[in-house]
Amino acid sequence: MSEEVNTTNCRFYESKYPEVEDLVMVNVKEIADMGAYVKLLEYDGVEGMILLSELSRRRIRSIQKLIKVGRNEVVVVLRVDKDKGYIDLSKRRVSAEDIVKCEEKYNKSKAVHSILRHVAEKHKYSLEKLYENVGWPLSRKYGHAYEAFKQAITTPEEVFAGTEIPSPEIFDELILQISRRLTPNPIKCRTDIELTCFGYEGIDAIKTALLAGELFDSEKTPLKIRLVAAPMFVMHCTSIDKQLAIDTLHAATNKMREIITASDGNLNVVMEPKAVTASEESELEKQLQGELEDSEEESDEDFD
Repeated sequence: MSEEVNTTNCRFYESKYPEVEDLVMVNVKEIADMGAYVKLLEYDGVEGMILLSELSRRRIRSIQKLIKVGRNEVVVVLRVDKDKGYIDLSKRRVSAEDIVKCEEKYNKSKAVHSILRHVAEKHKYSLEKLYENVGWPLSRKYGHAYEAFKQAITTPEEVFAGTEIPSPEIFDELILQISRRLTPNPIKCRTDIELTCFGYEGIDAIKTALLAGELFDSEKTPLKIRLVAAPMFVMHCTSIDKQLAIDTLHAATNKMREIITASDGNLNVVMEPKAVTASEESELEKQLQGELEDSEEESDEDFD
């Protein structure tokens, strides 16, 4: 009878236990007289304890108000007895900055773990061996496997060179899952402008300025300009790099201002370039729809 392959459980990191002063994420399992029993989420659920004296800097009136069963907590490692498996932890010695730092690392590690576990389960391959062949070597090379995975979205062959991926099928599945889960979503940025020109060739000058702005449209930074209601225009730019999108909008605006002012016109920025939310875009669409309906009504009246 063949041995069952563990495709679901494994610690996140190469070391079986954390080191003293490491920040770790734990889940509270039980509250006792001595303190709180927890499991270390990044170390395959190995047990640890937050001693009563290490729960808070203040006098403890109620343990239940400080810590609750089922909740995740950021703690720092005080002692590790690898032979007996004892790990003593502290909550009171953790600062607000420590919490942010630990949560960021934990979320990255959890994302990597989710990808590797999915691949291991699908191909009935040992999750620990997949970590040994891929995850941990990449962590040593890139500081964290998450950073390697992000880079692998564009240069997979370069990133995985030197790792011992068991099969071409597992390699293909890794790349597929990385692309699906870690490819950043494009960010839509927007600026609102007023474009006016009362000179002899005013309309042509505005058209020329708009065309100059649209020249900043590219594959990396798709850009569109739409009329809201004269003289108001809205300009959108989408990119996975927020700052690049904002810089593109600034560059397009500056070029349009240069052209319109040469014809004695004016460009006024009503809203500086910024990332916009779905609700803001919804409001814009309603405004645009309202302007369209008003325009159609005016056309009907003119016809009558």
